[in-house]
Amino acid sequence: MQRVEVRYEGRVQGVGFRMSVADIARSFEVSGTVCNRADGTVELIAEGLEDELARFHQAILQRMERYIVNFHESWSEVEQPSWAGFRIGPDKNG
Repeated sequence: MQRVEVRYEGRVQGVGFRMSVADIARSFEVSGTVCNRADGTVELIAEGLEDELARFHQAILQRMERYIVNFHESWSEVEQPSWAGFRIGPDKNG
C-alpha cells in the first residue's frame, strides 16, 4: 500500500477544490483527506494501491487544471490504512 501527499498551489481555495477532490475520490479505491492550508495551498493525503493513486491524482489534475499552477508530491509506503474512506479535513494552520 502506498501513500501520496500532494500540495496544490494556485487558485485552489474558495473554488470548490476540496469538494471536487472528494467527489473524484468516490470513483477510486482510495482513502485519505484533503484540506486547506493557511498558506493558500490545498493538501491531499491519499492511500491505496499505487496504480489507483496515480489514476486518482491524474483525474484531479485533469478536472482541476484551470486552478492548479503547480503541485508537489511525495510518495511513501504504509503498512495499514490510516483512514476508512475519504473525507474533507479541517483547515490546517501550520
